[in-house]
Amino acid sequence: MSLFSWLPSGATAAAIRSEIWSLGARHRGEPLEGALTELKASGLSAERAQLLTACVRQLRRG
Repeated sequence: MSLFSWLPSGATAAAIRSEIWSLGARHRGEPLEGALTELKASGLSAERAQLLTACVRQLRRG
């Protein structure tokens, strides 16, 4: 399995890094908890959910 095979379409490594940084800024330095919280929000677009899921995977991998 290649490094990028699990990435959703449109979610590049750069987009994931950028979103993780934004999550940390919005959630007081806790991007993983922020991503999980935002995934629970109603009305989330499929693209946004895919990006947040990719962020969670990246953050859990370390």
